[in-house]
Amino acid sequence: MTAKTFASASLISLGVAAAGLTLTSSAQAATEWDMPTPYGDRTFHTVNIREFADDVRDATDGELDITVHSNGSLIDHAEIKNSVRRGIVPAGELIMSRLANENPIFEVDSVPYLAANYEDAWALWEASRDIIGEELEKQGLRLLFAVPWPPQGIYTQNQIEKIEDLRNLKMRVYNSSSERLAGLANAVPTQVNNPDIPTAFSTGRVDAMVTSPTTGANSKAWDFLTHYNHAQLWLPKNMVIVSERAFSRLDEATQQAVLEAAKTAEQRGWDMSRQETKDAVLVLEENGIVVSEPTPELAKSLEGIGSKMTEEWVERAGPQGKQILENYRDAQESGKE
Repeated sequence: MTAKTFASASLISLGVAAAGLTLTSSAQAATEWDMPTPYGDRTFHTVNIREFADDVRDATDGELDITVHSNGSLIDHAEIKNSVRRGIVPAGELIMSRLANENPIFEVDSVPYLAANYEDAWALWEASRDIIGEELEKQGLRLLFAVPWPPQGIYTQNQIEKIEDLRNLKMRVYNSSSERLAGLANAVPTQVNNPDIPTAFSTGRVDAMVTSPTTGANSKAWDFLTHYNHAQLWLPKNMVIVSERAFSRLDEATQQAVLEAAKTAEQRGWDMSRQETKDAVLVLEENGIVVSEPTPELAKSLEGIGSKMTEEWVERAGPQGKQILENYRDAQESGKE
């Protein structure tokens, strides 16, 4: 090999090496996030979050790649918030009312008849979003967006026409609000996780439940009960949070892409929830569940329970709760003008 040939070969080798380093550096520059959610792949919340991850990936040309781990496969629901806070994962989804024991403001969307339709639920969310976000910031967390479940109703083995029909029924509950509602209705509150609902009914552990039409459809409620009262008690929300530390490590353009994708996901999620309500109620009816609305007598009793629970919530939530309620009432009054 001549000196000239050797020099050319060396330059080619250096060029290949440099190209390899460039490719390696580009690969290393991409940020990968794991994001746990407790819900299954078919749940509209999970579908929405996967679209959120896709939107972020597309907007950043793959520089931020979010992998969604569904159905509690990575982290159990109860541990998601603390796992994000501790940096075990950078982001996650959970039902907001699960944090009620930390601060009552997190269960504002689970107070009966405080907001019992999508318009009021949105107004309540707008009234509480900043205060809830500030509370999360104290723990190094950033609120990205929140999406409601369909309105909560009452599933029973028999038609209910008055509040007394719930007396002594073993009622499946899933948070402090549903537990308090059961107690005030003189039912027997019983904690049961979503996957265990069919077994709980078949073994007689419970004979009624408060939950959404979605959960009823997903658990095939027609296999173990016959009636669904579309009481529309409240619309509990799931929220998506991210570690502020992880978020701050992103460059400005990527941060903006995440925020824009979150805004889109929130609006899309609310639209999906509305459609899910219609679809799930139809599924219940098609499978033989008798779907009804509350009688005037039952509605009056439930509204009375809601008023009492609203008073109790404001007392527990203190100045933050009073501010949220004031913001909400002001928004409702403005909407009437």
